[in-house]
Amino acid sequence: MNSNNNNNWIRQAHRWLSIAFTLTVLANFAVRAWGEPPPWVTYSPLLPLFLLLSSGLYLFVLPYAGRR
Repeated sequence: MNSNNNNNWIRQAHRWLSIAFTLTVLANFAVRAWGEPPPWVTYSPLLPLFLLLSSGLYLFVLPYAGRR
């Protein structure tokens, strides 16, 4: 039962991370309309993307790991 709570928390975090990633990408395009953005704006989507990759891979492997 505790494992199920962790899975639900990770699913919810994955959803919120996808929103954060989308917003950072949109902000990136919006700022580029005024010229070359500073590096922190350019690289801002990388943290949510890395976290999305981690949580997505975990959620992908979860059904296969549960079969054993």
